[in-house]
Amino acid sequence: MHKQLQGAQRLATVAIAIFWTVCWATLASAPTAHAQTYDVVIKNGRVLDPESGLDGIRNVGIIGSRIAEISTTALNGKTFIDATGLVVAPGFIDLHSHGQDAENYRYKAMDGVTTALELEVGVWPVREWYAAREGKALINFGASSGHIPVRMRVMKDSGTFLPRDTAMTGSATPSQQSEILADVEEGMKQGALGIGMGLAYTPKVIPEEALNLFYLAAKWKRPVFVHMRYPGALTPGVVDSIQEMIADAAITGASVHIVHINSMANAKTPEALKMIEGARAHGLDITTEAYPYIAGATRLESSVFNPGWQEQLGITYSDLMWVETGERLTEESFNRYRKQGGSVILFTNTEEMVRVAMSDPIVMIASDGLLINGAGHPRSAGTYARLLGVCVREQKALTLMEAVRRASLAPAQRLEAFTPQMKNKGRLKIGADADIDVFDPAQVIDKSTYQKPAQYSFGFRYVLVGGKFVVRDGKLNETELPGKGIVAQ
Repeated sequence: MHKQLQGAQRLATVAIAIFWTVCWATLASAPTAHAQTYDVVIKNGRVLDPESGLDGIRNVGIIGSRIAEISTTALNGKTFIDATGLVVAPGFIDLHSHGQDAENYRYKAMDGVTTALELEVGVWPVREWYAAREGKALINFGASSGHIPVRMRVMKDSGTFLPRDTAMTGSATPSQQSEILADVEEGMKQGALGIGMGLAYTPKVIPEEALNLFYLAAKWKRPVFVHMRYPGALTPGVVDSIQEMIADAAITGASVHIVHINSMANAKTPEALKMIEGARAHGLDITTEAYPYIAGATRLESSVFNPGWQEQLGITYSDLMWVETGERLTEESFNRYRKQGGSVILFTNTEEMVRVAMSDPIVMIASDGLLINGAGHPRSAGTYARLLGVCVREQKALTLMEAVRRASLAPAQRLEAFTPQMKNKGRLKIGADADIDVFDPAQVIDKSTYQKPAQYSFGFRYVLVGGKFVVRDGKLNETELPGKGIVAQ
């Protein structure tokens, strides 16, 4: 009996040994996150994910164009970024970026922007615009179907970017309106991200023409991105303009995104935001954006400067700066340059009103930027570094997480219902696109000025687009052009 028990014990011991041998072998052969070798590992950075609220030290593993792992333990990688003391955040998404060429993409990348979209003015024809950038872009790009360029074409306006004569001064006939609407819809069929509309630049657009564009947007379930009719505190002014947007949205069921609320409302920014928040509270899909500067910019030959502009905008000649020379205008130079045509900067706002816009949680961040041969507004190159360096660090107008959310997740969420690509942007999580910013929160700052706008922002150490470095060690990297078109489906 004793011998039988000993034999049974020996068999049990052998069985247990075999069991654990098999278990350890299985565990050793199983793929684990930490045994995986990643293409890029960003280690020891302060990872911010505005969707989940994650704010902690993590290691981020990237395979190809996607984030494959976020871990508190070390990861194996082919390329390492030591992000100790740095913030790791989703790449920024600029909903309002007119500069859609290689020059502007460079400044965007150095300012932490991984996706730049032309949604206010828009483009036409849409398919050709996208095709011209495929495989040639440093960052991601996209556009709306533009009412302005279509109206200029149909009405044979002589302007280039904005109307300067017939589309500005004339009302479209019924047949022209039908042609305009058909062309804008053709752009929607080709994947445009919504309808771009600039009523301030086409003042003869009658309410029915605008309303029909809202009906079209509702049909396609994509937003209208609109520069409203009137700025400022006069009547008609910004209150009337917002009421038109609310009415058209309520009538049609369309979504609407009001661009640069700060430069439209100026001293009435609190009232304008209250109106938008009220409409949202009552179920309308209305959003807005702002940039952190007291000055705006536009074309001097545009309808913004039609007679009465001084009263409407609350400024005079000396509040205008001619971009080409940096000079402040007089009545004589205003008249001369208006005939010539060109860009002008308008000092219409106050730092107090900018802070009001920057501190409001419904306001997304967008640049409204455009550089042409290095000339333009400093917002073109410095919007997001200024957001982080001035609004967050110096003024404490909003938290770092909130700034990141409103520059990345909020714009992605604005588009994701009809643009599946955006569901994987604006987040820092497993499976998301590896569009990533790595920046120094203590040093990031804008360097662009009104006199010298073409200056790269400082403090973005690394910027990745689809897992590829477009900024490396604080320097632009153009060895690859990983930008892809963002289209509606």
